[in-house]
Amino acid sequence: MSALVSLESIQDAAERIRGYALRTPLMVSPWEGLSLKPESLQPVGSFKIRGATTAITRLAPEARQRGIVAMSSGNHAQAVAYVARSLGIAAHIFIPDNAPARKIEATRALGAVVEVVPPEEQYSRPEEFARETGKTLIPPFENLDVISGQGTIGVEIAADDPGISTILVPVAGGGLIAGIAAAAAALLPNARVIGVEPELAADAAESLHTGALRAWAAQETARTIADGLRTASLGEMAWPHVKAYVHDILTVTEDEIEDATRRLAVEARLLAEPSGAVTTAAYLHRRRELPAGRAVAVVSGGNIDPAFLSGLVADAEKVPRNTPAGACP
Repeated sequence: MSALVSLESIQDAAERIRGYALRTPLMVSPWEGLSLKPESLQPVGSFKIRGATTAITRLAPEARQRGIVAMSSGNHAQAVAYVARSLGIAAHIFIPDNAPARKIEATRALGAVVEVVPPEEQYSRPEEFARETGKTLIPPFENLDVISGQGTIGVEIAADDPGISTILVPVAGGGLIAGIAAAAAALLPNARVIGVEPELAADAAESLHTGALRAWAAQETARTIADGLRTASLGEMAWPHVKAYVHDILTVTEDEIEDATRRLAVEARLLAEPSGAVTTAAYLHRRRELPAGRAVAVVSGGNIDPAFLSGLVADAEKVPRNTPAGACP
């Protein structure tokens, strides 16, 4: 069984990310009982900067000098590129060719060398490249330093609302929910950490509900509009944290994700990419399946495609105003 990250490691990460990552507030939402944790406000538009900063700043000087490698569908790529540029470290990043073009170009603009590869090579090619060059691989989730960095979100939630009942977290490779759940287990023992993922990429829900780590084929997970949640399975380092600390994983439909993305923009005045909107979708459409009491939805990122956003906002007249908590629009 893989080691579980400690509260001490997460607290160390909280110190390391100062000056790189924003300490995001808990925002009051338009929906009664729900607060939003807007990681979309981070310098690179997502929570990924927390884990990337932690992992990179923990590298030895000689490892920094050799340079770093990463693989990502876009948000981790931008985070690694941002931190590497800040520290003067060379970064080579592999991105699958089905990632949004905007995320690919944003990573290049941050100074990283970007190599676009087929989705089936997005993990094998970077690992091979790291072995060939001696550069250090900074994985998007399969790394305890990265998990510790993501856990700083849980530390902040505990400080801002120690009476919270539920923390809703998007799930892909599991680094985010593993870190938050580890922090919550230590600081918020009465809170329930619940993951959320698309029905079309529900490998984590299947894993938790069956008790065995499951993987979905790339062509299956590629169907969801939540491009940041297309990971085939939970990471082997995240999986023990999920089993130990996560209370449930819910799934939401593509229509529900679109609805939440639109409503976050129109009603909450907060930009969220579909991957970041799944938690709000769960609150709006699965409220009866959640525990009573106050909830926090982690809005994990806001790097939304402008054309996609434009189409959603154009349909704003479809948005029901002031939907009561617990009711489905």
